Amino acid sequence: MPYFQTSDGLNLFFTDHGEGIPILCLSGLTRTHRDFDFVTPHLSGVRLIKMDYRGRGASDWATDHMTYSVPQEGADALALMDHLGLEKAAILGTSRGGLIGMYLSAVAKDRLIGVALNDVGPALEQTGLDLILDYIGRNPKYKTLAEAAADRPNVMAGFDTVPMSRWEEEVAILYDETEDGLVNRYDPKLRDAVLASFTQNVDLWPMFDCLSGLPCALIHGLTSNLLSLENAKKMQERMPDLILAHVPDRGHIPFLDEPESLSALHQWIKALDHDL
Repeated sequence: MPYFQTSDGLNLFFTDHGEGIPILCLSGLTRTHRDFDFVTPHLSGVRLIKMDYRGRGASDWATDHMTYSVPQEGADALALMDHLGLEKAAILGTSRGGLIGMYLSAVAKDRLIGVALNDVGPALEQTGLDLILDYIGRNPKYKTLAEAAADRPNVMAGFDTVPMSRWEEEVAILYDETEDGLVNRYDPKLRDAVLASFTQNVDLWPMFDCLSGLPCALIHGLTSNLLSLENAKKMQERMPDLILAHVPDRGHIPFLDEPESLSALHQWIKALDHDL
């Protein structure tokens, strides 16, 4: 299994498949590189690089849980690029990954080819943030993956047309099934790091503005409780060239294999190729 080492000595897991424009896929807050399992078969002709953040998936847990932060995870992403000998890469960022993409545009824009954001932006709704704070760092109540899949439609508001087979696939990605019930695939101390960061009132719009000049896309779940329709439209107003897709019957987060998502991503990839 491929790993690279961070500046503070952690071994982080990554995958690297395909040829073409390098796209570094950065997952959601509590998730792993498998966030992108559903979209991968639809993205040909590109090099997809996926990593597990520190404290998640197959990567080492940090001794200092406060390194579970956007700046450090951004530095880890750059370290992976250095490990692979990549001067530049595009970022496909889901939720937390999109925040990292915006952060990198502010501190290392010369390393970026473009950024695609999956249901995230510089202004986030308190309803969605409260839900994250409610579940993060706590193992789910279910004893089996089958129980978790059966209850997934109740947990994931706004995903009314998703077949049970998809929920079964998703929970198998998210949790390990043990004799004591389901266990999260991340360090529970991630909760402490997130709680500390939520006390900081930071204006992210200047960071979003740093994306200007790069080919960018935004995939927005129309029923999202984290990114409002109003703020998605505001992002496009501030960046008129932004490729914007509103995905019906998707909350936070779209799976990225929806027709609207794929159309936006393919348009974005063409823009990346043209910009090189």
